[in-house]
Amino acid sequence: MTKKQNDWAALAKMPKFVELHSKKKAFLLSLWCLGSIMFYLLPICAGYAPDFMKVKVFGRLNVCYFFCLIEFAMTWAIALYYTHKSNTYFDPLTREVLAEIARGEHA
Repeated sequence: MTKKQNDWAALAKMPKFVELHSKKKAFLLSLWCLGSIMFYLLPICAGYAPDFMKVKVFGRLNVCYFFCLIEFAMTWAIALYYTHKSNTYFDPLTREVLAEIARGEHA
């Protein structure tokens, strides 16, 4: 039994696939930038502004620990936002692309 071979170049040029790829790439790049800035800001601030990082926010919690807690919460927020966006926007668009491929409209 032979399987039908897909023309990957034609699939990559499908308007729906191009839309999905470009929108997902832009979305993921913005989330990656936000996460990376927060990730690298902590050691940079700890190294170059140690006095600021030692400032007490409340109780025994200083800016450095507070920043770590915010970073942890932000990681969960990014994950939840990505899941929501993926389920409501990217997954339906992916299903449309797969439906076009199944109908043979990509050739």
